[in-house]
Amino acid sequence: MTSDPRVFFASERTLLAWVRTGIAIVGLGFVVAKFGLFLRLIVAERGNAGLVQDAGVSGALGVCFVLLGALSMAAAAVQHARFIATLPVIDRPASYSRRWAIAMSGLLCLASLVLAVHLLLTLRHG
Repeated sequence: MTSDPRVFFASERTLLAWVRTGIAIVGLGFVVAKFGLFLRLIVAERGNAGLVQDAGVSGALGVCFVLLGALSMAAAAVQHARFIATLPVIDRPASYSRRWAIAMSGLLCLASLVLAVHLLLTLRHG
């Protein structure tokens, strides 16, 4: 049986696609959460009390997006690790360490969780 590196590289591309998607969702969540701050500034300037509730919803929705992005990156990392573990040694590059991809995905997930906590604290105190 000969080695087919396309299987391994397809798995790497899939992991990268999910990490990119997770980062995009986290970015969207950050923007949505910070939009609530913009709404609060409008309330302070114009006194429109109806926007205060919208600001809280915007912040909560943004935190949900950040958590969803973190979850997608974590799930992708776990799925990638499980798949790579099933590949025969001949299908993996000789100098490949699967720890690197998993560690980077994990760090991005952790950073996203820290951002979610920061946004939650900002919502409660802001």
